Amino acid sequence: MLSGLLCQLLDLARWAVLIWVVLSWIPAPTGHPLRAVKDLFDRMLNPLLRPFRSLIPPVRAGTVGVDLSPLALFVAIYILQRIVC
Repeated sequence: MLSGLLCQLLDLARWAVLIWVVLSWIPAPTGHPLRAVKDLFDRMLNPLLRPFRSLIPPVRAGTVGVDLSPLALFVAIYILQRIVC
């Protein structure tokens, strides 16, 4: 029972990371309805991403830095799912 709930939460977290990554590519100016959705995902995922960001510096891709912390979080969630579920 508890294992099933944890598995569902981990699956939800994995989907949240994927949605957050896609939303990060879409510009949403202040006042746009999509901005509220992006802010919600930021508030949900930033506490989970913070430890990975402290360990993994952004990778330089030309003049921009690519944040790999969502990928690391996604892999960590996947590993937890394989152990727990």
